[in-house]
Amino acid sequence: MRNFISFLTIILCCLTVTPMHGRKKDKQADKEEVVLAMVEPDMMATPSHSHPIVAPVEEAYRHRINKNEHRYGIDVSRYQGDIDWQTVKTDKNVSYVYLKATEGASLVDVTYRYNLTEARKAGLKVGCYHFFSPTVDPETQFKNFTSTVNLDEQDLIPIIDVEIIGKGSAQRFCERLTHFLHMVEEHYGIRPIIYTSSNFYNKYLAGKYTDYKYMIARYAEDIPELTDDIRFVMWQFTANGRIEGINGPVDRSRFMDEYHLGDILIPKQNYQIATPSTSQASNR
Repeated sequence: MRNFISFLTIILCCLTVTPMHGRKKDKQADKEEVVLAMVEPDMMATPSHSHPIVAPVEEAYRHRINKNEHRYGIDVSRYQGDIDWQTVKTDKNVSYVYLKATEGASLVDVTYRYNLTEARKAGLKVGCYHFFSPTVDPETQFKNFTSTVNLDEQDLIPIIDVEIIGKGSAQRFCERLTHFLHMVEEHYGIRPIIYTSSNFYNKYLAGKYTDYKYMIARYAEDIPELTDDIRFVMWQFTANGRIEGINGPVDRSRFMDEYHLGDILIPKQNYQIATPSTSQASNR
């Protein structure tokens, strides 16, 4: 009888231990399935925010970069310091580059000449921009810009950076800007691109310069919305981009879906700077 009871005890122990062991294995399997089901950080959807954000935008577009060749570019100035352009050209995020050339009456970016030479040597498509000052005489700014920038050395249509209105009236600001834009177009034989933020455009430029191409800045998840619904060529979506070969943050932009690199290339066959003789002839 004791032997029989011992036998039953052993059987009962086996029955109770086996399910416990099985449950432990099931829990481990469940844990592994949960881990495998977790989304990688780069794939996670970013939440909506009412204020501008930067980092999530970088993540939101990273998965598109390899699928859209020649859609992304950067703009740089002296704030980026020394740039290794041979390394930059290997970054798939860069197919075009805009360099700061001039600002206001006399400022010439100290890195402009080096960046222009080295970026083109690296095989990148390069253009330049002038930062427009509303308080400086347009003709003085025009001389600074055109004496520095030779479009024979450029690949891309030049950009005029318009960000501040100054202390004067909006009407006076637009008069100065219009005069400057017309002089640049007449000199280079090509209409420049205007760079501005979506807020600045909606407040000061909407409906006034609809014949121009635009690069619109908005550091947020959503595509910029302009009040007159013009179609802009490029969207600068962050000021905190990271690019191989550049130390620190850099402005990044991309083409809107219906545009591409060909839309900002200088049509070389049409480019001809007005010489003193042709200018004099036109005034006779």
